[in-house]
Amino acid sequence: MAELVPVGTILAVLSNQIIKTAVAAKEVLEKESFKILSKHLFSIQVVLEELQSKKLDDSPATRKALESIESDVKKANNLVEKYKNKGRFYLLIKCRNIVKEVQDITRHIGKSLAALSVANIEVLSGMSEQVNRLQNEMQRAELEASHSQKRVVDKLNQALKDQIQDQEFANDMLKEIARAVGVPVEPAEISKELESFKREKEEAANRKEMAEVFFLEQVIKLLSQADAARNYEEVRNQYFQRLRVIECHDPKEESIQPFKPFICCITGHVMLDPVSLCTGTACERTALEAWFNSGEKTDPETGEILEDCSYRSNLRLRQSIQEWRELNYCVKIRSCKEKLLAEADSSIKEALSCMQELIKESSINKDWISIGGLTEILVSIISPLHDDDVNIHQINALNDIVEGNERNKEIFIENEGLYNVIPYLALDSSVAKAAINLLHEVLHDSSGWNTAYCNDLSQQKNAITFLVELLKSPTREVAEKAEAILMKLCDEEENILKAAEVHWYKPLVDRVNEGPASSRMSIVRALLSLELDEDHIKLVGAGVISPLLEMLAESMEVKELSLSALVKLSGIHEIKKLIADAGGVRLILDLMFSSHLRTVIIAKCSEILKNLSSDGDGTKFLVNENGMQLQLEPVITNVLAYQQNLMISDIVRRPALHALLQICQSDAGLVKTAVSASGVSVILPLLDDSNQEIRETAINLLFLFSQHEPQGVVEYLLKPRRLEALVGFLENEDKSDVQMAAAGLLANLPKSEIRLTEKLIEIGGLKAIISILRSESIEAKENALSALFRFTDPTNIQFQHSVVDLGAYPLLVSFLRDASVTTKARAAALLGDLSMRSSELSVMPKIAGCWSILWTRGKICPVHGVVCSVTTTFCLLEANALPELVTLLQGNVHATAYEAIQTLSTLVREESPHRGANVLHENNAIRPLIEVLSWGQESLKAEALGLLEKIFMSKDMVDLYGSTAKVPLFGLTGRSMHEEGHLQRKAARVLLLIDRHSRSSTSLVAGISD
Repeated sequence: MAELVPVGTILAVLSNQIIKTAVAAKEVLEKESFKILSKHLFSIQVVLEELQSKKLDDSPATRKALESIESDVKKANNLVEKYKNKGRFYLLIKCRNIVKEVQDITRHIGKSLAALSVANIEVLSGMSEQVNRLQNEMQRAELEASHSQKRVVDKLNQALKDQIQDQEFANDMLKEIARAVGVPVEPAEISKELESFKREKEEAANRKEMAEVFFLEQVIKLLSQADAARNYEEVRNQYFQRLRVIECHDPKEESIQPFKPFICCITGHVMLDPVSLCTGTACERTALEAWFNSGEKTDPETGEILEDCSYRSNLRLRQSIQEWRELNYCVKIRSCKEKLLAEADSSIKEALSCMQELIKESSINKDWISIGGLTEILVSIISPLHDDDVNIHQINALNDIVEGNERNKEIFIENEGLYNVIPYLALDSSVAKAAINLLHEVLHDSSGWNTAYCNDLSQQKNAITFLVELLKSPTREVAEKAEAILMKLCDEEENILKAAEVHWYKPLVDRVNEGPASSRMSIVRALLSLELDEDHIKLVGAGVISPLLEMLAESMEVKELSLSALVKLSGIHEIKKLIADAGGVRLILDLMFSSHLRTVIIAKCSEILKNLSSDGDGTKFLVNENGMQLQLEPVITNVLAYQQNLMISDIVRRPALHALLQICQSDAGLVKTAVSASGVSVILPLLDDSNQEIRETAINLLFLFSQHEPQGVVEYLLKPRRLEALVGFLENEDKSDVQMAAAGLLANLPKSEIRLTEKLIEIGGLKAIISILRSESIEAKENALSALFRFTDPTNIQFQHSVVDLGAYPLLVSFLRDASVTTKARAAALLGDLSMRSSELSVMPKIAGCWSILWTRGKICPVHGVVCSVTTTFCLLEANALPELVTLLQGNVHATAYEAIQTLSTLVREESPHRGANVLHENNAIRPLIEVLSWGQESLKAEALGLLEKIFMSKDMVDLYGSTAKVPLFGLTGRSMHEEGHLQRKAARVLLLIDRHSRSSTSLVAGISD
C-alpha cells in the first residue's frame, strides 16, 4: 500500500500554488472579476498558513477537502493562463463568458473550503468566523461585466445578427470598443487587436470549436470595414476610384444631390441605417421604430395598413448611400482645395469649416484630405499675417486632421509644420492655445511621445523660448501642455540648457537632484556658463544647494565642479542661508583648511567664504546647521597663516584675506582676536604685495587693526617708499573704501609722530587727504577729517598753515552746513584747532614802515582787534563760520553742539572777553548756549558753563542775558553735591559773576564767594 503524503506537505504545496495563481490573476487585463478571484485566493492562503501552524486532522474528509481545493485551484490557474495573454478587444467581447467562468470557479473553491472547515471544526475554532465569512462570500459570488462592457457587446451581437457590414457602423463600433478598453483608435493599435482576433480564430479552429470560429470571423469581417482597420493602400485606391467618378461633374459643384430612394420618407433626410418593410418601403431604422412605438400600423410612405410590421436591414441600399457619401466627400475635398489656393481669408474659412465637417462625418476623410493634398496646402499657407479668426481656424483644422493619424502627422512634419506653427505660440492667447493643442497632438503617437518629432521641435528657433513664456499663461490647460512638452524636450541635456537660458530652471534643478552622476556633472558645468541675475540665482539655488553640498563628498573632479557652482551662487543672501542651514559652511571650511587638497579646491572654498561674509553679512552665516556660531578663531588663524606662506597662490590668499576683512568688520571682538594672532605684523608686508587687490584689502585690515594695536605701523611706514604707497591709497579716487581705510589708518596712528606728519606733507599726503574731503564718500570723508587732526595740532602752527594753504578752511566751513553729524562735529573741532592760534597770529607787528601801514588799512576784526583773514590768522569771522556754528548749537545734537561750543570758546579771550562775547551776542549765539543747560548731556552742560563764565565777565552781557540764565543755573545749583558736584560749582561761579555785575547788592547764591 502506497505511503500517504503528510497533510502538512499537502498544505505547503497547495499554499504555494494558491499564491502563484493569485498573483497571476491580478495581471489579467480583464481586471475586475480576476481581481476578486485573486483577493479570495490570498484570503484562503492565509487560512492555510494558519492550519500549517496547527495539528490538522489527518482524516479522509480532510484529505478529500484538500484534494478538492487543489483541483479547483488548478482549474483557476488554467483559467488565468487561458486569458492572461489575450487581446483587449477579445477580452471585452468574451466578457460575459469570462465572468461566468470566474464566478463558477470561485464558487467551487468556496464549497471545497466549506468541506475543509466541516472536517476540522475544532482546529479552526479560533478563526471560524473568518473562514465562514470567506466560504460564504465565495459560494455566493455574483460576478458580472460592467454596464458599459455589456452595452458594447450587446450592440456588436445585434449588428452581427442583423448582418450589418457598412463602414460607418464599423467606425462607430470600433470607437466604442476601443474606448471601452482604453486603446487609441489608430491603425497600428487596431491592427494589433485584429491580429489577436485572427490568432484566436486559428486556435479555435485547431480546437475544432466551429461556433467560436464562425463568431470571430463575423467580428473580424465587421470591424475590418472601419477606416482605422483598413490598409492605407486600400483607402488611397478607394479615394482615386471615387475621384475618377466625379470627373464628369462640374468642378464648380460642391455636392451631388442624393437620389430619392436615399431619403427617408419619415424624416426627409438621407438615411444612415436603412431598413425595409415587407412592402419594400425603406426608412431610417430609428425613425421606423419610433413610428411603430407611437401606435402606427401603416406603411409610412403609402399609408397602407401593414399586416406584417417586421423589417430588415437593407444592406444594398446602405452601401449605395455610403458610395454616394464618399463621392460627395471627394467633391467637397476638390472644392476645398480650390478655396485654399485662392488664399483669400473668406475662402480659407469656408474651406476649413468644410474640412472639419468632413472629418466629423467620417474618419476616412482624415486620410482622403491628405491624399487630396489639402494637408500640405494648409500647412504651407499658415501665416500670422491672417487675422486671428483665420489663424485659430487653420490650426484647429490641422489639429482635427492629425488627431490620432500618424500618417498625417508625418505629412505635417515633412512640410515644415513645426516651423510654421511655432510663431503662433507668441500670438494672442486664444491663438496660442490652439497652437499648443496642435503641437501636443503632433508630438504624441500610439506609444506616447514621438521622440523624433520632439527632437525636431527642439531644433526650431524660439520654440523653447515661446513654450517657456506659455508657462505663465492664465489658461491652466495651456500652461500644463506647455510644461508637458518642455519636460519631454528636456529629456535631452541640450534642451535643459536652452530652457535655463530663458530662465526656466525646473528641469535643470530636477536633473541635478535626481539625474545620474555623469548627467548631473554635465548640467552643473552648464550651470556655470549661465548668466544669472539675483532673482534667477535664488530660483536655481533653492533647488540645487543640497545636492551640490552632497557632491563635496565625491571625487576631486566632482568636488571642484560643485565648489565652482557654489561660488557662483553663494553671493546672494537667501542662498547663504540655505548653505548654512544645510550645514555646508562647516564642510567648506574643512575643505579649505585641509592640507592634502589641490590648490584649486582650497581657492574655491576661499571664494565661498568670501561670498558668505560679503555685503555686510560678516559672521551671520558662519554657523552650523542648528544656527549656532562656529568657532572662528581657528579660521582667523589659518587665514593669517595663508598670508605668511609664500608658497600659497594668490587665488587662495586674495579671497581668504577679503573674507577675513569682512569677518573683522562685523565683530570688533574678532579684530582683537586677529591682532592677538600677530595680525598687524602679518598684514603690514602685504602693503608691498604685487597683487593690487591684496594690497587694498590689507590697508582696510590695517585700519581695523590699528584701532587696537597701532604699534609697529609707524616704523613700517617710515621705511623707504612705504609711505608713498600709503599716499597712493589716499589718491585712489576709484576706490573710496581704500581711501577711507588709508585715511582711517592715519587717523589711528599717534599724533605725536611728528616725523610721520612732516613726511606726509612733503610727499603730498596732506593734499591727498584734503582731496578726499571733496569726494562723495561719507565714510572716506569722515576718516579724512579724523586724519586731518594730525595736521591741525595747535602746537604746530607750521602744520596748520599747510592745511589752510591747501584750501581746507572753506571746505570745513561748508561741512558745517550740509554733512553727516560726524562730519559736522569733526569739521567744527578742526576749525576750533585752527581758531585757537588766531590770537597769536593777529598780534600787530611792532616794526615801523609800510608793513604796519598795510596792516591797518583793512577792516579791523572785532574779536582780534587787527585786520584778519582766513589764510593769515585762521579767523572764524572772516571765514563766515560763526552762523553755521550757531546753527549747530541750536540743533540740539550733543556731538555737534559740543564741538561748536569748544570752537566758539576760542573767540572769547581771557584778556578781552568782552570782544568775543559781543560778537557771540551779535550772532545770536548766547541764548542757544543758555538753552543747552536745559537739554544737554552733562559734558555738554559743562562746556556751556565754561563758555558762559567767560561771557559773563562782561557786564553788558550780564545785563542782556543774566536774568535768562538764572533759571537753568539755579536748576543746576539746586542738585545734591554727590550727584554732579562739578556742574554745581561751575553753575555757582556763573551765578556769582552775574551777581557781581548786578545792580542788586544781594548775593544770588548765599555762601559762595570767590
